[in-house]
Order: sequence, then C-alpha cells, then structure tokens
Amino acid sequence: MTEEESGKPARVVVADDQTVVREGIVMLLGLLPGLEVVGAAGDGEEALRLVAELDPDVVLMDLRMPRCDGVEATRRIRAEHPRTQVVVLTTFADDESLFPALRAGARGYLTKDAGGDEIVGAVRNVLSGDAGLSPSIQRRLLERLSEPERETPLVVPAPDRLTVRETEVLVLIAEGLTNQEIARRLHVSTATVKTHINNLFAKTGIKERAGAVRYAYAKGLVTPPSQ
Repeated sequence: MTEEESGKPARVVVADDQTVVREGIVMLLGLLPGLEVVGAAGDGEEALRLVAELDPDVVLMDLRMPRCDGVEATRRIRAEHPRTQVVVLTTFADDESLFPALRAGARGYLTKDAGGDEIVGAVRNVLSGDAGLSPSIQRRLLERLSEPERETPLVVPAPDRLTVRETEVLVLIAEGLTNQEIARRLHVSTATVKTHINNLFAKTGIKERAGAVRYAYAKGLVTPPSQ
C-alpha cells in the first residue's frame, strides 16, 4: 500500500547545499498536499545520516553538493536504505547530470523550475513504483535512445570514492590530454570537465595536474611510460 492509499503523507527529506534554496523548497513542500518534510540536509553526507535516522519515504536530492555529491548519496541511499526513493531536484538537465543520477538509482528527476503539482506528482509516482520524470527529461531520454551508439566509455576501478566519471577524467589527465581534449573525448563541456577535476582534487588531496599523473600511476590506473 502506498502512502497515498494509506492516507498518510509522504515523509520527505530535502537535500540542497544552498541554504536559501533549501529553505525555500522546504517552505513550498509544507504547502503541498500529501507531503511532510521531516528533515533537511546541506550535503550528501548529512542526507545519508538523516535517511538512516528518519527512514523517509523520499529524498528530494540536489546533485552539486560538497563532501558527498547527489549521485554518490543516491547510490548509497539506494544500497543501504532501499525502501527510500530518490527524486533529483536540480538546476542541471545535461546528460552528465541526468544519466549518472538515474544509474545510481534515482527514480525521479525534476529541474528546479518544476511547479508544486509536478513535485507532488513525481513523489506519488515513485512511491507507486513508477518513474517521476519531468516532460523535458522524458524527451531527453527518448532523444538519447534514438542517438547512434557512442564509443564505449573507459571503465576503470575508482579509488578513494571517486565517481566513474572522475576516474575517467583522472586517467585522461594522466595521458596528457588538455581540458578541451577531455571534453571532446567524453562529449561534455569544458566547464563540466573542470568541475570533475575540482571534485577529484578535493577527494584525493591532489593540488596540480602533475600530482594527478603521479596519483594515477600509483593507483595503477595508468601504466607509466617505459624508461
């Protein structure tokens, strides 16, 4: 029986690192029927803690957050607390945000221009076992399915809780590619590459590209050139 069928409101945790945005979402949700905000988190780590403590039905998850981003938090929530569903609520609708979030286990994906009815609908859909995707996201999924297959992406083990994409960027840095070349190789923007670099540097303590090369060699991600 879903929360809607039982007459109980869906218990929601909101995760967003921007205080004004987070408080605004909490205020909006408090006005919507069938939803009860039981907690608010400023990053992915705090979201994980609140899910463990409060056992919510749904987490409304931002993606770009410090310490633990929304994709990693979604992956861990779905692995450790499978009863809790995740609906992404983010500014970003690009492929580099959308597909990793869905692969991590998010059942819904909305952008922050979504109205109250759309948010309620997405929450109800994921709790009933359906997907809670905005029309624009549905269109993008259909477009992606109709595109020719791209070159198989690089798959390497991910150390130090790097995401797969961050590890791919690290390997390409170690191979000597510039940010622009990495962006072309991975079919993303240069700004997205810079974001991945900043994230992997923060997670590993690397300070510059030369350090990234040494780190990749030390972790066995890239074979050093023969002397």
